Amino acid sequence: MSIPRLWAFVLDTTDARRAAEFYRHLLNLKYRPGDEPPPPGTDDEKGRVWLQLVGGDGAWNLSFQQTAVVKPTTWPDAEVPQQMHLDTAVDSLEELDRQHERVLSLGGVVRFDRRDDPEEPLLVFADPDGHTFCIFVQ
Repeated sequence: MSIPRLWAFVLDTTDARRAAEFYRHLLNLKYRPGDEPPPPGTDDEKGRVWLQLVGGDGAWNLSFQQTAVVKPTTWPDAEVPQQMHLDTAVDSLEELDRQHERVLSLGGVVRFDRRDDPEEPLLVFADPDGHTFCIFVQ
């Protein structure tokens, strides 16, 4: 049995391009090919949905998922906790099924099952504290 590898760390945001640019500069990252900003004055369709920055060694991504509302965290005050999730990946559907059983045995719960998607099979779990994470087949 293999262990899921960290593939992407995903941040929800009300402005994916703004967030991506902030972290691109802060961490000296590069856009995944095709996610670069468009020329000035042209439509930034990708910037309103999903963008990825590639880590220095190419082994991980920092991703930005557009959403209508993000309630800013009040951490360390517990009123509004931190709002992030991890994306991990395995090599096959068989391994995804093995990880499903493994996560359940560790105390996780399934929040969303999309194993039957032919283009992007995945499972979304919550850990024992309720933080979500995904396991994709890649």
